[in-house]
Amino acid sequence: MQLGMVGLGRMGSGMTQRLRQAGHDVKTYDPNVDSTAGSLTELAQQLDPPRHVWLMIPAGEVTENALRELLVILEEGDAIVDGGNSNFRDSQRRARKAAEHGIHFLDAGVSGGIWGLREGFALMVGGNPEPIGRLEPVFEALAPDGGFGHVGPSGAGHFVKMVHNGIEYGLMQSYAEGFELMSASEFELDLGSVAELWRHGSVVRSWLLDLLARAFEQNPKLDGIRGYVDDSGEGRWTVDEAVRTAVPLPAITAALYARFASRQDESFAAKVNAALREQFGGHAVKRD
Repeated sequence: MQLGMVGLGRMGSGMTQRLRQAGHDVKTYDPNVDSTAGSLTELAQQLDPPRHVWLMIPAGEVTENALRELLVILEEGDAIVDGGNSNFRDSQRRARKAAEHGIHFLDAGVSGGIWGLREGFALMVGGNPEPIGRLEPVFEALAPDGGFGHVGPSGAGHFVKMVHNGIEYGLMQSYAEGFELMSASEFELDLGSVAELWRHGSVVRSWLLDLLARAFEQNPKLDGIRGYVDDSGEGRWTVDEAVRTAVPLPAITAALYARFASRQDESFAAKVNAALREQFGGHAVKRD
């Protein structure tokens, strides 16, 4: 099948390779790397109708601009797939806008990271069944067995991926806290060996634990790694939606706040706590 891939970063390049290995004809466009097209217009000209263009670019303004341009370039019956981590409300709006032009818009949550080329990409797709059916050979080539699903109408794909990433925050934080406690214990534990042990038969085994064991194997003390944890937005959106629907998410919310705390060189809240302890109890404080 023929597909236009926009964006050849860590994910887009791996997806392109995996599709080509499966025999698909993938045309590409990325202004920052060598690609088969020099513009979105040229990319569209390389595709036979009905055209299928997959966006694997940063969410927000970059995706918005690309979509706006494609709605002018593409024709009725063509399809756009947004595989970035867009907000599901934006995806619902974009699907309505594309429909005004007679163009299909699909939102695809993609998970797999840099390992997706080898292991496959999990795909959570929202949108109209007809274009999803047309693109099924592409989805099946990208995903491992059982790793592709049409999860609902427009917006559902990115909604499910948002929740997926929120859960990911909580899982990562649980591992982080557990291994910190073991690191601070009275025992001289080999944390890499513990991670490797837990990978076999333990109820907490997972792919994340596999990756953690690999990280300890490469760097047993995690030397040189700053404890600064960024976030790309999905955790915040998950918590926002939980507040809107009054669904309690204590673990995911705490994990998000832990990421915020990791970026503080000095916590003002901790200073307030120290000052209060000095005031009411005469407890000593550490001063610069």
